[in-house]
Amino acid sequence: MASEFKAGRCMLGRIAKGRDLVTAIEDFCLEHSIQTAMFSIIGAVASVTLGSYDQKQQVYVTFKKEEPMEIVHCTGNVSLKEDRPMIHAHGVFADIDGHTLGGHLFSETKVYAGEIYIRELSGTPLIREYDEETGLYLWTRRNIGNEYQGRKG
Repeated sequence: MASEFKAGRCMLGRIAKGRDLVTAIEDFCLEHSIQTAMFSIIGAVASVTLGSYDQKQQVYVTFKKEEPMEIVHCTGNVSLKEDRPMIHAHGVFADIDGHTLGGHLFSETKVYAGEIYIRELSGTPLIREYDEETGLYLWTRRNIGNEYQGRKG
């Protein structure tokens, strides 16, 4: 099962130098009353904080890289957690020598230059709630029905 949405507003924006990337996206969504969306970002960062989820301990393990990096790919979605936009994004970043690193994007990622494409999705907003089984804040089954299990037969 899944939720169906209609394409809403399509927006482009510039993210100011020195801004925290995650906070800038949250602020953009608040300013434009965006509750559910998909987005992508291009540009560069002065530093980046990324992580991966340790499924056994059910915690994120994060690391910070304090050097200029190009945003090779950054994509994510917006939904609501406690009535506020929550950003879920993953990114791949490259240093000056072309070495890449990637993972779940966290705050304390400082923008050098950024451009965002965001596509609002119109419909019942997706809500995130704590999931006991995974330890993550996931979309509720009230919003999306049961998980997709693939085709049967």
